[in-house]
Amino acid sequence: MTNHWVDLRNSDVILVMGGNPASNHPISMKWILKAKEKGAKLIVVDPRFTQTAAKADIYAPIRSGTDIAFLGGMIKYIIENKLYFKDYAVRYTDVPFLVNPDFKGPGDLDGVFSGYDEKDCKYDKKTWTFQLDGQGVPKKDLSLNDPNCVFQLLAKHFSRYTLDMVSNITGTPKEKLEEIYQWIG
Repeated sequence: MTNHWVDLRNSDVILVMGGNPASNHPISMKWILKAKEKGAKLIVVDPRFTQTAAKADIYAPIRSGTDIAFLGGMIKYIIENKLYFKDYAVRYTDVPFLVNPDFKGPGDLDGVFSGYDEKDCKYDKKTWTFQLDGQGVPKKDLSLNDPNCVFQLLAKHFSRYTLDMVSNITGTPKEKLEEIYQWIG
């Protein structure tokens, strides 16, 4: 559980990953339980079945250290099933911004991003820049279809995170992954 303030008064879903607020943050847990009383669904993803997991609507076991694979699968699932709020993403995030066409991701370059200098073990990030218009403002594709927009690069990067792959890595049953991804989406 992070130390960020989360307004739980109108939450539909509460995701706790790798934390145990019932034991470690009892005041936070009080508000989580109040949100649950109002109909919120509590999802706990943790290697241990904790006091918080005992209160969960959905508990998903996960192997230690595999949370990034779990989240990568969630990103793929949400994008693939169009469970994101497109209007918000286009207006208030960088997903419509166009990236330099010379940028390449790990799927294109055997596990590294473009600009990697093997000798110095550092990145030259000049290909990681946004395309700019004449006024120096990032160019955008509001349809999110351009292969160089952040959204498409994100989708491409996480495309390999299938339910089967994520289940094999995390140890979380496929059906449980899909159920959680649907609720989060």
